[in-house]
Amino acid sequence: MNAARAINHHADHPGFAGVTGVLCGLAFLLVGRAKARLVADVAQLSSADHVVDVGCGPGTAARVAARRGAQVTGVDPSSTMVRIARLVTPKRAPITWREGTAEALPVPGSSATVVWALATVHHWQDVDKAVAEAHRVLVPGGRLIAIERQSPDDATGLASHGWTRQQAESFATLCRGIGFDEVSVAEHGAGKGAVWVVSGKRQ
Repeated sequence: MNAARAINHHADHPGFAGVTGVLCGLAFLLVGRAKARLVADVAQLSSADHVVDVGCGPGTAARVAARRGAQVTGVDPSSTMVRIARLVTPKRAPITWREGTAEALPVPGSSATVVWALATVHHWQDVDKAVAEAHRVLVPGGRLIAIERQSPDDATGLASHGWTRQQAESFATLCRGIGFDEVSVAEHGAGKGAVWVVSGKRQ
């Protein structure tokens, strides 16, 4: 039954490269703004924050964070996405772009106040390792935030690129087990724009 599928049920995604990667990156520039604003609101960013955007894509959420005063490190496994992010971002923006994965973040330990992932956790290769990495790079009290589209239990194809309630709750349970406190699962939006927001604090 699809409701019991893994948190990272699209871990076999081939990634974004070449012409297809460029086209997807341009599309993501158009469709990612609402989630970017939402995650920045949930994080309550200030100039004291250093955000690590895991799976940053073309950098929409990273730029929102920078406009709110935060320092940002955008990390993506796709060199194509990182290249697009650099091209469309003003050079003066306080953002560092790095190629890397959720499981091996190119960020020093205890250096970030916020780690977030927008619609990318369902692609992670190893969710346990990636959550442990988020824990490593966060300062005590730092926040992990994951946002995923709400996906029906019986969804297939593109519609399944998200989480059921069971998957959101499973991710929350995993976060607690790895050492995050005050972990919550919340719903935001309605209809096709409805998302799960799972957040927690590093102990």
